[in-house]
Amino acid sequence: MISMKKSLLMVGAFVFLNFTASRVFAQVTTKDTAQKTTTTTTTTTTTEGASDVVGALSSNADYSTALSAVKAAGLDSTLKTGGPYTIFAPNNVAFSNLPPAKLDSLMKDPAKLATILKGHVVTGKYGKADIIKALNAGKGKATLTTLDGQTLTLSVTADKKLQLANAAGNTAQVILYDLIGANGIVNGLNGVLAPVK
Repeated sequence: MISMKKSLLMVGAFVFLNFTASRVFAQVTTKDTAQKTTTTTTTTTTTEGASDVVGALSSNADYSTALSAVKAAGLDSTLKTGGPYTIFAPNNVAFSNLPPAKLDSLMKDPAKLATILKGHVVTGKYGKADIIKALNAGKGKATLTTLDGQTLTLSVTADKKLQLANAAGNTAQVILYDLIGANGIVNGLNGVLAPVK
């Protein structure tokens, strides 16, 4: 009789442990699935970014002068469609380093302004990871073609900064990466590249 009670008690304990373990496993699995779903949603949101590359440019207040310039030059309608594009946008400080009279005259001359800005836009999507791949493939240098057919050269400086140079030899450093829009990417520069004369 005692041995039968022990057997029943052991069977009961085994069933209880099995039931408890199943519930814990179910909770852990549900929790892991919820975390995976959340992670996927976050990644999707980050990848999509702004509705277009002009929207990506407008997402950072440090590039408001570049945004105003794009609109003044009438390039916003071009950059909102087609693509993909990569804008290497000078930040507000870069524009403020231009002589005030020069910036004012450029903002009033859409054709000249468009020429300068096209020298900062390339076709294709070049985020940080893509730039690194291109530099590795080119053994430390990569060339890109601007909207107006000019060449931009990417290289790494001695102090490990990414530098962008145009055909005229004007240079600026890339200081911001991956403002993402649906049809392109904006990377930030610390200087304005003057056009080839």
